[in-house]
Amino acid sequence: MSTLVHYELRDGIALLRLDDGKANVMSLAMTQAIDAALTRAAAEASALVLTGRSGVFSGGFDLGVLRAGGENALAMLNAGFALSVRLAALELPVVIACTGHAMAMGCFLLQAGDVRIASAGAFKIGANEVAIGLPVPYTALELLRMRLLPSAYQRAPLIAEVMSPEAALAAGFVDQVVAAEALADSAWRAAQGLAQLHRPSFVETQRRLRRESLLRLEQALRDDAADFARLLAVPQS
Repeated sequence: MSTLVHYELRDGIALLRLDDGKANVMSLAMTQAIDAALTRAAAEASALVLTGRSGVFSGGFDLGVLRAGGENALAMLNAGFALSVRLAALELPVVIACTGHAMAMGCFLLQAGDVRIASAGAFKIGANEVAIGLPVPYTALELLRMRLLPSAYQRAPLIAEVMSPEAALAAGFVDQVVAAEALADSAWRAAQGLAQLHRPSFVETQRRLRRESLLRLEQALRDDAADFARLLAVPQS
């Protein structure tokens, strides 16, 4: 598939492992590689596991591209958030195995999984946009709204609270925390269980359960696209 996303189909379960050799930044190339892998998985798998490299799930967007601004930054931002919305609506059960740090866009992508399992360790999970001088995007807020406990939703993005895996579990960022050496097996067992679900019932229940969230996410994508273009001073046709 890609040197950035390693794809394996095993026993009807698709395993997508992100690995750019560094922080798994959500560059445009990474986003496109994940998107292509999702298309393949939707066609041939019964469940999906999305994971990262040792010590990091994703550190967020490529800050070099973001700081440079212009059309490349705009394309990266729009593609990254569109991917997160696609993942949240994917008609396939998704397990995300968070192998370490999940910051900013990495944290938002994490919220789109159906089952989210994090590795224990000295890792950081959270939305740090406000701390570095950026407003949290609308789409990010809707993804957080979908999964966080109400008190954590009001607190975490506003004060850029960065959490340990255990604190992230209590807040709702993840569903389970396991020892690092048990993460791969735990995610695989979860995916095996999800693969046994009645697929049409899963799809219809997902549609009903997330209907309002997905409507808000689609509007948020439009609001963000306009906001990003304004912030980056990119003319829109």
